[in-house]
Amino acid sequence: MLSAIMRQKTGYWPHLAALAYVVLAYAGGLALLLADSWWLKPLGVPLVAHGLVIAAYLIHECAHNTVFAENRYNARLGEALSFLVGSAYGDYEDIRHKHFRHHVDRADVVAFDYREVLKRHPALLRVIQALEWAYIPAVDLMMHALVVALPFTLESRRVRRPRVLTVLLVRLALFAFLGWLSLSALLLYAVAYMLFLHVLRFMDVHQHTFEVFATLENERGPEARQFDRAYEDRNTYSNLVSLRHPWLNLITLNFGYHNVHHVRPTAPWYALPRMHRELYGEDTSQVLFIGPLLRAYHRYRVARVINADASDMAVGDGHDFIGVVGVSFLTAH
Repeated sequence: MLSAIMRQKTGYWPHLAALAYVVLAYAGGLALLLADSWWLKPLGVPLVAHGLVIAAYLIHECAHNTVFAENRYNARLGEALSFLVGSAYGDYEDIRHKHFRHHVDRADVVAFDYREVLKRHPALLRVIQALEWAYIPAVDLMMHALVVALPFTLESRRVRRPRVLTVLLVRLALFAFLGWLSLSALLLYAVAYMLFLHVLRFMDVHQHTFEVFATLENERGPEARQFDRAYEDRNTYSNLVSLRHPWLNLITLNFGYHNVHHVRPTAPWYALPRMHRELYGEDTSQVLFIGPLLRAYHRYRVARVINADASDMAVGDGHDFIGVVGVSFLTAH
């Protein structure tokens, strides 16, 4: 019965498995964080973090309507998962709108470019850079905080105020309850959440050398129509753990197969490895591998705060690829 409402008949078991993993990893991780034994608690950190990672990429699947045949069911699942990963302060349709602007405009489209703000406030810039040096994903935390703040400062987002206040109160109550049960569990949950942000950011920063336009609040202008498919292909990269062992890429629900995703954005996550082989075969000209990218992610963690890549830049194997932050699909601005 349930398989009849899926977008593809082949999607029932893969999507069910991914959802089951989210529930089990998140619940199991929380149980470990709350355990009495001190050596069990740290084991819950990567488990909670990875449950959040898979949940986030399932939101991406819902945004492309690859899970259910009817869009309303994709929206309901996407909304539920958005609450879990901490992005429910923004409306789910706002998330979809931003992400589709990314695909249609072939650009990273945001409500405003935070880099210009930081350049005008050097003291704040130094604080953000110091936190990033210490591996605290300050830019991402700032972008998530702005989703909460913008409805109270931007007239076009005023309608989101009741939603923001409701979600904020519910989540604060839940975190207060977790802290009441175990302060160490609350602190370790914060560590898990930052680890989750690092994984999503690591995947985002090296997948494109697109232009960044602060036009999300506007109608699509002429700048949104200047890039063609060839430009998109040249400036999109697949950041993979392994081509030889595709199952390793499931750690990010195959999100690393980014070129084929941009060619066929309605293809479900479990079909991407096969489609990648069909489209690209042995051609690895647009493939970057995790080793050099991890070194670049570490080396340029401070410089990346105000970096903006140039289109058509040469990235080589990725070891000197700085990348761009602040463009996550989970922050609807």
